[in-house]
Amino acid sequence: MNPTLKWIGGATAATLLVLGGATLANSYLASRDEPAEQPALEEAIPVDPATLASAADNSAEQAPAAVDEAFTVKRILPIEGPIKYGEWFWDDKDVPAGPIVMTVDLQARVISVFQGGYEIGASAVLLGTDEHPTPLGTFPILYKMRHNVSEKYDNAPMPYSMFLTSDGVALHGSEVELGYASHGCVGMPDDFAAKVFAVASKGDKVIITNGEMMGMGDKIL
Repeated sequence: MNPTLKWIGGATAATLLVLGGATLANSYLASRDEPAEQPALEEAIPVDPATLASAADNSAEQAPAAVDEAFTVKRILPIEGPIKYGEWFWDDKDVPAGPIVMTVDLQARVISVFQGGYEIGASAVLLGTDEHPTPLGTFPILYKMRHNVSEKYDNAPMPYSMFLTSDGVALHGSEVELGYASHGCVGMPDDFAAKVFAVASKGDKVIITNGEMMGMGDKIL
């Protein structure tokens, strides 16, 4: 049994629907607020053009490594055994600041929350059905709503909603119990959803896969 190859959430890969671990998928980066305009370097400080060109080349070489490092798996939570419905884990103590990215796997039925490559949270989730499937892909959080009810499905409560698509697919708080399903959303226990809602921001990525696994040192994005 390889302890470095996991589903989201830290449990070693084995049985469908119950295990944790980490997932991976392709992604794209959503645009953030544009930075304020800065004067060009050559306008601010006289500099030799050859030196400036060399500095630009070095910066271009180093930038991808910095981005990769932020989205490389550095820690998987040490969760023993399967994550059961309604069960969740959270440990962000001493985790350095970093970008948030989440992974959801349809087979594992688990969500993981990574901060700067460190897994800080994992939980079993409710997912959609064949009739109302949870979509695969990489989605930025479009907007958040702390208090929300479904306009489509009998005003069902959807606290801590983080919307991924324009047609209403979201991460949100829910009663996560065996035998229940969503209409395509990712339902999380309310207390766990509150923690995710607190750390996640508009534009953060949620990667939804079907049976993908990831180990220490692998790229999340």
